[in-house]
Amino acid sequence: MSNLHFRNAVAADLPRIVDIYNSTVAGRMVTADTEPVTVASREEWFRKHDTAKRPLWMVENEQQETVGWVSFSSFYGRPAYSGTVEVSIYLDEQQRGKGYGKQVLARVLDEAPRYEVHTVLGFIFAHNEPSLKLFYHFGFEDWARLPDVAVLDGVERSLVIVGKRVDGR
Repeated sequence: MSNLHFRNAVAADLPRIVDIYNSTVAGRMVTADTEPVTVASREEWFRKHDTAKRPLWMVENEQQETVGWVSFSSFYGRPAYSGTVEVSIYLDEQQRGKGYGKQVLARVLDEAPRYEVHTVLGFIFAHNEPSLKLFYHFGFEDWARLPDVAVLDGVERSLVIVGKRVDGR
């Protein structure tokens, strides 16, 4: 398995971030967006990431090719929740199934305390078995299930919120 390199995303990375994100829309397993998003529509989201507290990392292989990205996003937007983040991992279509998700999530869990994060959440559709399997591999547990809260192509889908403490509690 190759070693991955993580670097803070810069504005010039936003088109690549959007391309990778949009590659998941049609599959109806990863995102609740039903149409591709635009770079312009993601600019505010991009600006909300802060290298000191809420990083957005580009993930590159040994050849410096982008294999994906990962972000920490604030949970619920209130100060009392500042130690909790939602993690999002998106891999390029050609890079899925190579074990990169495990490397990325391991890095997230290792680095989280550095960002004053003690709780990591994942919001995952219940039918997205590969992502659930990845998070369960690292000891995440089901913390909530929101039945049939999304409708994708006329099919109701449930959302599972998985969580893990990363501060030893």
